[in-house]
Amino acid sequence: MQHVAFRKSTGFAIPALVVANVALAIGPWLVRIAAEEGHVGPVGSGFWRLVLALPVLVIAARSERKDPQPVNKRGLVALAMLAGLFFGADLGAWHVGILHTRLANATLLGNVTAILFPAYGFLVARALPSRKQRFALMLAMIGAMLLLGRSYELSARNLLGDFLCLLAGVFYTAYLVMADRARGALGPWTTLAWSTAAGIPMLMAAALLLGNPVWPHIWWPLVAMTFGSQIVGQGLIMYAVRRVSALVVGLMLLLQPIVAATIGWIAYGEKLTPFDLVGALAIAAAVLLVRDSPRPLPAE
Repeated sequence: MQHVAFRKSTGFAIPALVVANVALAIGPWLVRIAAEEGHVGPVGSGFWRLVLALPVLVIAARSERKDPQPVNKRGLVALAMLAGLFFGADLGAWHVGILHTRLANATLLGNVTAILFPAYGFLVARALPSRKQRFALMLAMIGAMLLLGRSYELSARNLLGDFLCLLAGVFYTAYLVMADRARGALGPWTTLAWSTAAGIPMLMAAALLLGNPVWPHIWWPLVAMTFGSQIVGQGLIMYAVRRVSALVVGLMLLLQPIVAATIGWIAYGEKLTPFDLVGALAIAAAVLLVRDSPRPLPAE
């Protein structure tokens, strides 16, 4: 008879995901600043985000504890690098999309991973979501729609940006799935270092092909993006993804629209409505419902 085993989650995983998603949600704003004030193309900013982060990630990888004799180490490194190609594709598509649609559209469509990654988790565990988990998913989706419904806009003007952001969400899901399979033996920082290294040449080639300016006039948005999004954001995601369920990781991604709405209010004068506040509370309630969900192991 098949059963699902569970790995006990750690108390720091949820705070780590909160910090990670706050840091990641600031990224789109920094992409716009880098483009408008630093005169760096969107793909170019993604390139620098990885280049500046790589030395730090390599140092972190060399110091972390990992499986002394991982099975098929070369295959795992190749998987981590393949994950990096998907991550590079995610950054390129999302950064270009951010400049061709509304910030709310980019945040909503770029986080389609909030649905796809939990689906992957249930598939791996060979288990259907419980009643509480289904309710949490429904509550989170309603919250996201309420939060962004006021400002979300489908139009021919935004069509290219919307499509690229949606495609980026699919690429990011593929990245998380592959990185999740590699990081168990390689270690989270090693996996992130290999995937970051693999994404650099892809983004440089894409920037040159698209004619994106690469050399910045100002550096601070790129440095902030590197530290916040790549080192803190992705590093904490890699830490947490091995300790809690894919459902928790997915729902926590929906904290990003809350942060994005707050940034829009502060930076661009976009007022928050009662619907925005209700949506944020619905997402928070969904996260609280599943915060103790441990990471399921594959059925035996």
